Amino acid sequence: MAKEKESKVKNDNKHFMKDVKAELKKVVWPTSKQMVNNVTAVLVIVLVTAAIVFCLDFVFGAMNKYGVEKIKEHVQSNNQSQSQNVDNNDSNKENVSDENNEESNADEQNVDSENNENDGNADNTQVNE
Repeated sequence: MAKEKESKVKNDNKHFMKDVKAELKKVVWPTSKQMVNNVTAVLVIVLVTAAIVFCLDFVFGAMNKYGVEKIKEHVQSNNQSQSQNVDNNDSNKENVSDENNEESNADEQNVDSENNENDGNADNTQVNE
């Protein structure tokens, strides 16, 4: 039984090789002129495609370097200036609130001193009477 399988495999291999040889005889091979034309066309298409990809890569790289990076710097500088403005506004608010407190304290002192003067005048008027 094993011998039958081996002989069948050998026959199949011989048959396969005969079929391959027969099919290769049916192939219409291009002439040397056709081959040169086809190779030239393929090389030209590959070179044109490579040039297009190179140009696009260069353009997008330049846009990224000079366009996007500049936009990023602009946004970062705006963010920094806004944060500085917020910090300045906070410090200005503190200064204004401190000045308001000082003015309020000064106003209260003026009112107290006026009240004291008025009290003193009232005492003088009472003494004079």
